[in-house]
Amino acid sequence: MIVTRLRQMSLMLFAMAVSFIGFFQMFERTVGSFPSEYMMLLSVVAVLFIILWSLLLKFQPYASQSILPCVLLLTGIGITLISRIDQQKGTHVGTRQLIWLCLALVLCCILVICLRDYRVLRRFSYVSMVAGIVLLLSPMIPGLGKTIGGARIWIGIGSYSLQPGEFAKLFIAFFFAAYLFDHRDQLAVGGKKVLGLQLPRIKDLGPIMVVWAMSMGVLVIQRDLGTSLMFFAMFVCMLYVATGRKSWIVIGILAFAAGAVIASRMFAHVDNRIDAWLHPFDAKVYNRQGGSEQLVTGLFGLASGGLMGTGLGQGHPSLTPLANSDFIYSSVGEELGLTGLLAVLALYLVIIASGLITAMKIKDGFGKLLASGLVFTMAVQVFTVVGGITLVIPLTGLTMPFMAAGGSSLIANYILITLLLIISNAANKPEPELTSDTFQYEALAVLRDHELKERAKSAAQAAKDDENQPRHGAHASHASHATHADDAEDAVQATQIEDAPTIMVDDASQPEGLYDAEEQGDWADWRDFADDDDSPATATSHWPTHGAQTEQVEDAQNQAAQDGNGGTPPTPPAPPQSTPRTVKGGAR
Repeated sequence: MIVTRLRQMSLMLFAMAVSFIGFFQMFERTVGSFPSEYMMLLSVVAVLFIILWSLLLKFQPYASQSILPCVLLLTGIGITLISRIDQQKGTHVGTRQLIWLCLALVLCCILVICLRDYRVLRRFSYVSMVAGIVLLLSPMIPGLGKTIGGARIWIGIGSYSLQPGEFAKLFIAFFFAAYLFDHRDQLAVGGKKVLGLQLPRIKDLGPIMVVWAMSMGVLVIQRDLGTSLMFFAMFVCMLYVATGRKSWIVIGILAFAAGAVIASRMFAHVDNRIDAWLHPFDAKVYNRQGGSEQLVTGLFGLASGGLMGTGLGQGHPSLTPLANSDFIYSSVGEELGLTGLLAVLALYLVIIASGLITAMKIKDGFGKLLASGLVFTMAVQVFTVVGGITLVIPLTGLTMPFMAAGGSSLIANYILITLLLIISNAANKPEPELTSDTFQYEALAVLRDHELKERAKSAAQAAKDDENQPRHGAHASHASHATHADDAEDAVQATQIEDAPTIMVDDASQPEGLYDAEEQGDWADWRDFADDDDSPATATSHWPTHGAQTEQVEDAQNQAAQDGNGGTPPTPPAPPQSTPRTVKGGAR
């Protein structure tokens, strides 16, 4: 265990060392010295990362240890490039990003301490739904929402702006996981089969249609293609994980494609994004308002980086609009080259793969859905940003997790990673050995406690019955004596029944078997042949007990000795002819 912890600590120290070397090299090339404010903030961030790692070891000891170093390294690369762009533009976005990072780490530490079990989130499924919808639609409130870059997805708080959609994705993921976990059986039932594809039933299409309508509303009203795509893709992914039916994926892709085509015909801003994607180097598209100028500039920055990049501090990433936020991936390609881009994608791949492994290992259905939803949300976000910059898909308004400038995106993604770490702790926790002495002792202790509780409950119920039973002098006493006498008689009868051989009572509707002394023995098939008028209410066997059989044999031998028969017992008489008699239960 000590060697494992040292190896895990070495990953954290390596990520910190790489980030510090990147800052030092960049500042030496651009400024010539290391600014004191950055030194202080970086020291605070390093201490907070070590505290978060220590808290994970204490409260979540089995959490995945490969996620946090990758997140630290991605954040270090992003803030290094943001600070590099600040040197050219004369801004202070880098220091602000470090302050947001400190706040995100503090919130993660609080979450690790307070949220010991992620299953608590299932209790607040509909509360999460309301909170997510409110956060998603809050930019539409007059006087609160802001339109930046053609998309109304921001709210203004003083001189700061916040993107509530980043936090809304967490609450929506909680609701989706709880809802699909409760209704997975109904959604897994298939309907008709068309072209080899099992289609869902019509009545089960309601949830996906509601989510589709909500995503299209975000696309149309807020003019945000990226957020609508992320929400809808997250729901379809979780729906597939819950049901295992590929038809849901096909239906989801077709539904979103149809909605996007309709929106592009109805709204100009969506059509501009598609034209910039299809014809980025066309002069008309390049020069018009909301055209492809930003996209083409980012492509030129990627091309100038080449294989190894220009080096930190030696490129010109500030020429690209929004180079520190939406186009931070283009800035990485310019100064770190294709090698740096592939390294960044490899870090994201490690995080996503660790999350998927957690989703596969966890046995709880809610945790499986929640982990897969959170991981797929991050994967879709990375894909849409990288795909938009490299002309794979139309450009969206999403940002790279952990790297792009923006406090809301940074805090929301750090909370997402903390939730994944908490779920991974439950997934990696070893099961107790059933053969261990400790497990057996705990199991016996639980059984003993359960038995004591049952006894106490029975005694309390008996005392309560005694208090409620009416007592009327001698009659009550007589009833009590009668009850004790009946109990004694029942005990004697139970003792006799234990000594007697077992009798199978046949159904009255079946024919009675014939008596065969050779096959069944001398005492075979004795039955209750008493007169019906004198018979008791229930059938009682008159088989002689073992003690009675012994006494009869001894009496027969003594009688034979007296008669001079040599002690040979006489042949017992054949059983009398039994007549069918109906008793309780329909037996004869």
